[in-house]
Amino acid sequence: MVGTARAYTPAEAAAVSEVAVKSVHNAIDKRIIATPPVGRDGRTLNDQDLLQLKLWYGVGSILSAERRKRLFDTIDQNPEADTVRADDFLIIDVARAREQLAARAEALREAEQMIQSVKGVMGGEPVFNKTRVPVRTIAAMKAQGASTLEIVEGYPSLTARMIDLAEIWAAAHPARGRPRKLSELGLKVKSTTRLPLRQVKATEPSGANS
Repeated sequence: MVGTARAYTPAEAAAVSEVAVKSVHNAIDKRIIATPPVGRDGRTLNDQDLLQLKLWYGVGSILSAERRKRLFDTIDQNPEADTVRADDFLIIDVARAREQLAARAEALREAEQMIQSVKGVMGGEPVFNKTRVPVRTIAAMKAQGASTLEIVEGYPSLTARMIDLAEIWAAAHPARGRPRKLSELGLKVKSTTRLPLRQVKATEPSGANS
């Protein structure tokens, strides 16, 4: 992968490899990835681990344990190879997998450079630099089906690129604890409206005899 090597948390690894975070933990626990994870809690992954994750959940699950190990060993021995033969019939496009991982790793780095938590701004909730727009709010809007154009129209201080990056950043940095209240984000409710419950009269079924 192109770019500066870094260590990834399971959530970051999931966001970059596009593998569910639960599957990342499962791969670590079952030692599916060849490189022993290192780090404070023993669950930090590197770029090579991400490649193995992507290949494992892409094609590795159809291979026997022996062929899977042979595949990963071959990749380790030929780090510049564009393709690797897994068996007599299956050829893996390793170059394409590396390109996809490199692009998403770079997107995550770019997102982390434009997002920060500022004391006194939105209760410390991560926002885009020089704005008061919470990143997780934008990511949630995208997840719920809002288009990039719709969000840009509602938040003119953002660019289309910033909105796209919100998704990978939020996936790599899931919120912890209970949802934040509006007051904790520095927001206030401008008005409230009380709606009375409508009384429903019991009616007899149609055709009922008196």
